[in-house]
Amino acid sequence: MAVIIKNQQVAANNWLLLRPGADKSLPALPPAGDVIVSLAQWTAQRDALLARGGHLGVWLANTDDPAVIAGDLKHFELIAVDFPHFTDGRGYSIGRLLRERYGWQGELRAIGDVIRDVIFYLSRCGFDAFELKAGEDAQAALSAFGDFSEAYQTSVERPQPLFRRRVLGGGPATTQ
Repeated sequence: MAVIIKNQQVAANNWLLLRPGADKSLPALPPAGDVIVSLAQWTAQRDALLARGGHLGVWLANTDDPAVIAGDLKHFELIAVDFPHFTDGRGYSIGRLLRERYGWQGELRAIGDVIRDVIFYLSRCGFDAFELKAGEDAQAALSAFGDFSEAYQTSVERPQPLFRRRVLGGGPATTQ
């Protein structure tokens, strides 16, 4: 069985990710089971997806606007964001928008070219699940969460920058 990292633990992946065919045709929907469909499939088959059995997730490409699904968030158990290449940062922005602007509280999964080296940064943008690319060791990738003990910038998990947290905590406001 395939595994993912979810909530900083290795877990079974019970979801079927449906991707369009090479000719961009929408894949057939299984009659039941937990599926993650593309935004295009959600848009084209919304009623059929809501009527079928199983949990529903949607995945967004790095070029998709999360505002398109903002009114439909209540229908999803998870939202996945596709990273076609690990150096493409647009998915990070989508993750932050989903968490901070649209209030998404459910599972936010990174899919595609997800490697150990980006897990820490993705988690700072609100991702809590990671489907690693083939060949990556999920157990070994757990160490990514401890790569850095502190971060200067704001994030989904820590909305105050380090200098503000230091002032609020009674420590010095600047670092040398």
